[in-house]
Amino acid sequence: MAISETVTIQKLTLADADVLLELSKKTFFDFFAHLNKPEDMEAYASVAFTPQKIQAELSNPNSHFFFAMLDGEITGYLKLNYCHAQTEFQDPAAVEIERIYVLAEYHGKKIGHQFIDFTLKAATDKHLQYVWLGVWEHNLKAIAFYEKHGFEVFSSHEFVLGSDKQTDLLMRKAILSSSKPKA
Repeated sequence: MAISETVTIQKLTLADADVLLELSKKTFFDFFAHLNKPEDMEAYASVAFTPQKIQAELSNPNSHFFFAMLDGEITGYLKLNYCHAQTEFQDPAAVEIERIYVLAEYHGKKIGHQFIDFTLKAATDKHLQYVWLGVWEHNLKAIAFYEKHGFEVFSSHEFVLGSDKQTDLLMRKAILSSSKPKA
């Protein structure tokens, strides 16, 4: 039985922009480059992974980035969007997991599970109704991971990677709150 190692989840600031940019590009290419055309990956990266884009995302008060730290090393990152920062619904009763990536060498250490637990606790603490996310329909491993955590497909949307129109499944998990928000 694998024992989960406890990571420290650390909120990012603008000072972390360069490290986040490098990590974002690396994880995205590590996980998707072998499944897509190089020109589509580069076209997407030229817009999504720029210093200006990362700084703007870090400056948005409704977006929060977190590093997972294990023994002083960054092992992955998480991006949560609230209210108008959400990519689809802008529902104040929800939080979106826009990105959740763990470096390949740290797979098996249950860091993704800890990111999900962290998100569910944050949603519960904020008295939100649900957590949602989009995941590429061909990323079967990620879909199974989210299903294991109680997420269910409720819709889909188009995701354009360069010139390739892809389909993301939209998944959500309801939050069962034992208390109501304070007035």
